[in-house]
Amino acid sequence: MLPCPVGEVSDGYHTFDELYDHRHTLFVKLMNSHPDLSWKSRQHEDGSMYEGDWFIAGMNLPTGDISYHLEGHFWDLAKVQALDFAPAWDGHTAEDVLNRLSNWEQGI
Repeated sequence: MLPCPVGEVSDGYHTFDELYDHRHTLFVKLMNSHPDLSWKSRQHEDGSMYEGDWFIAGMNLPTGDISYHLEGHFWDLAKVQALDFAPAWDGHTAEDVLNRLSNWEQGI
């Protein structure tokens, strides 16, 4: 057990909470710069969703799908198509997301 909430754990520069906030903000900005590839939904393909105020957002890149679960306050900031249900998950892992982003050559 950690002596503090996980989100408060720091590497001496940033806490986990700060790093996730950076990741989510950067992803929303990337989606907004490519709305034709991007989507958001309050429900997974099967109608389920995590407890609390979360949604799923993703991009259908030529190199494969990527997605993240984002906190609800990012919903209105993501100026992309809202879907009733998220597309079917293709099983991508965190490593797949990094590879798909790295291999995506869109001149961004």
